[in-house]
Amino acid sequence: MTSDRHLFVTADGSHSIAVGNVGLAYHSRHGAIQESQHVFIDAALHHRGRTHQQHQVLEIGLGTGLNALMTWQAAERVPYSIQYTAYELYPLERAEVEPLNYPQQLGPVESKEQLLQLHDCEWELVHSLSPHFQFCKHQQSFESIAAEAQYDLVYFDAFAPEAQPELWDTPLLEKMYRALKTGGILTTYCAKGVVKRRLKALGFTVEALPGPPGKREMTRATK
Repeated sequence: MTSDRHLFVTADGSHSIAVGNVGLAYHSRHGAIQESQHVFIDAALHHRGRTHQQHQVLEIGLGTGLNALMTWQAAERVPYSIQYTAYELYPLERAEVEPLNYPQQLGPVESKEQLLQLHDCEWELVHSLSPHFQFCKHQQSFESIAAEAQYDLVYFDAFAPEAQPELWDTPLLEKMYRALKTGGILTTYCAKGVVKRRLKALGFTVEALPGPPGKREMTRATK
């Protein structure tokens, strides 16, 4: 574990990573798995999955790989056909990934292998990890994204606005708008009024949904 990142247990028993002593965490302290399931799997993937089986997913912040792992597992169960792209400038080291308890919490038995595959596979290449799940990760800043009408879903899982306000400002949110196809969906745990106003100003239709444990609301925005 690096000197400024350390593992901790969230309220639902699943692990997350905290950064230094500044209060930053990769997931909600009220439950990492619960948050990912509620905000990204249910409010985005399965919401769109009611009418579509194929999904191009863009994740802003690969982090521990939890969102990608749960999306891969959903793809196998439903099944969906998913092409998953993640951006992460500061990836975890193998020694930080190994102790994560998502495989034990989520099952099935191959979860450990799946999680390690996500972190071990080579950057900047597309990997067919199963017949239902293709994966590509970029060790680049979010600001480098220049996609045009490419994605069906954006998992906007950046650090909170208090920590990195520039990631929630109009220029980056506009990149997300441009990256989505018409009808595409962005979901985030963040429900701040200023963020929702910026999304609306860009042309999104914004919904305030009930939040995961510990949060009153979350945001779903449709292009």
